[in-house]
Formats: sequence, structure tokens, C-alpha cells
Amino acid sequence: MATLNIKNLPDGLYKKLQARAKRDRRSVAQEVTHLLSEALESSKPLSILDLQGLGKEHWQGIDAAAHVHRERASWD
Repeated sequence: MATLNIKNLPDGLYKKLQARAKRDRRSVAQEVTHLLSEALESSKPLSILDLQGLGKEHWQGIDAAAHVHRERASWD
């Protein structure tokens, strides 16, 4: 397993990291690993239908399924 050393980490950022680790009942190292994993793992794109009405006024009169299909087709 690799070891990561971080130089010149601002004290304020470290204190926030410590507080977050304590809140989540993790060590600082575990919290850093968790945060990096979350940030770097590819997330599944959300469907408009998964947004549960957020911005629904922008989608009135638009076929959401067709829009999602066009968007996903453009990723290839």
C-alpha cells in the first residue's frame, strides 16, 4: 500500500479535516482516503427524472427522456 505525505497543508484545512474525521468516527488518514475515493471515483450521471422536480419549470414542454437520450448519445 502506498504512503502519501502532504507538505504545507494549511493549519485551518487540517483542523477542518480533523473535525470531519472525528464526526465520521475515522482517523485523519481514513478520512483523507475516503474523501479522495469519493472525489476520484466516476459517478453515474443522473437522469433528469432522478432530480425529483428540481428546475422543473425549465423542462415544461420538453420530453425529458428524449433529452436524456440525446445527452447520453453525445458522450460516446
